[in-house]
Amino acid sequence: MKKIGILILMIMIIVTCFCESVLAQTKEGSNMTLTAKQKSLIPIAAHTAQGELDQLKPALHAGLDAGLTVNQIKEIMVHLYAYCGFPRSIRGLQTFMEVMEEREAKGINDEVGTEASRLKDDRSKYDRGKANLETLIGRSLDGPQTGYAAFAPVIEIFLKEHLFADIFDRDVLTYAERELVTVSVISAIGHAEPMLRSHLSICLNVGYTPEQLNEFVAVLKSKVGKKEAKNAQLVLDDILSAR
Repeated sequence: MKKIGILILMIMIIVTCFCESVLAQTKEGSNMTLTAKQKSLIPIAAHTAQGELDQLKPALHAGLDAGLTVNQIKEIMVHLYAYCGFPRSIRGLQTFMEVMEEREAKGINDEVGTEASRLKDDRSKYDRGKANLETLIGRSLDGPQTGYAAFAPVIEIFLKEHLFADIFDRDVLTYAERELVTVSVISAIGHAEPMLRSHLSICLNVGYTPEQLNEFVAVLKSKVGKKEAKNAQLVLDDILSAR
């Protein structure tokens, strides 16, 4: 009887472990694709960066319908100027204003969403930006400056103090959402493969899977353009083959 009891206990343990394994795989698989909200970020960012305002309008409608809040879309436009400039960003905001007027005229009440939280951090902007960037890339930045940062040190200061502190500290968008916006912009403007490589790598660091990044390229192809998607796929394939 004792042996039978031990055998039953072992079978129960095995079954339990198997069930937990299946459940874990199911949960993992459920995160293997981009959500509708994540997908909607891509054409909004890309069309704004390219100045394709006629295509931006339906992308904005689709983003709101997918569940993006008004403040999240505003934040996308604010984030964009660091990569494609104030003119594109402001034209994007103006187009969004038109979309909001159209929706309000139809009686559509979109969720405004939360504002950025008040920052409680006594560190200098440079130190905050450095820490945020280290989180994104997954390594320390305490070594000597190299490349463009050594050639023009002031741009490295602006990069950390403004982009990675002032902008990334705003929690209206998550780091993962900001990086998806960023790779969308860089893919759209083109001829910036080193930056695209860096930010696609960061996308992997902040939790996107290779499958999700391939899906990002697929959305680029269907919503933005075959050329942009082809170039992004080449960079992504190179990154994934080296991992």
